[in-house]
Amino acid sequence: MYSRCGRNEENIKLTWIEWPAFGNNILMIMKFLIFGAIGLVMEVFWTGLGSLIARDRRAMSKTSIWMFFIYGCAAFFAPLINIIYPAFWLLRGLFYAFCIFLIEYSFGRALKAVDACPWDYSEVRFNVHGVIRLDYAPVWMIVGLVMEFVHLNYFV
Repeated sequence: MYSRCGRNEENIKLTWIEWPAFGNNILMIMKFLIFGAIGLVMEVFWTGLGSLIARDRRAMSKTSIWMFFIYGCAAFFAPLINIIYPAFWLLRGLFYAFCIFLIEYSFGRALKAVDACPWDYSEVRFNVHGVIRLDYAPVWMIVGLVMEFVHLNYFV
């Protein structure tokens, strides 16, 4: 039986060997590095777009090296893609947004505790403890679906 992406469903079912603690460490490191790099590129694009919207024609971007590690953590959630993939894209997007909020909140709180958090949403409406913005849910849905595409097309 074939899934919607044309792969044999037997090949995309989750096995315990795929979890980071049991799987191929080199593949996990590659996923971490690739997801971290993709995240940084998206971050630079997003903040540059914000500069353009603010009428800064230089389109200056701003990010932090911490973001590489935060986006890299998507590699640890990648095995869940194999489970959720048959679901409707909107449900998958919501699930990915929730996972990203979980990572962002955890890292944000930890980094704030040591005064190293590169973002502060305290002044923004719909923030949670100043570390996540609920109004970013559509953006995180798209980011999750992009990471899903990368995972399914390059790692499965």
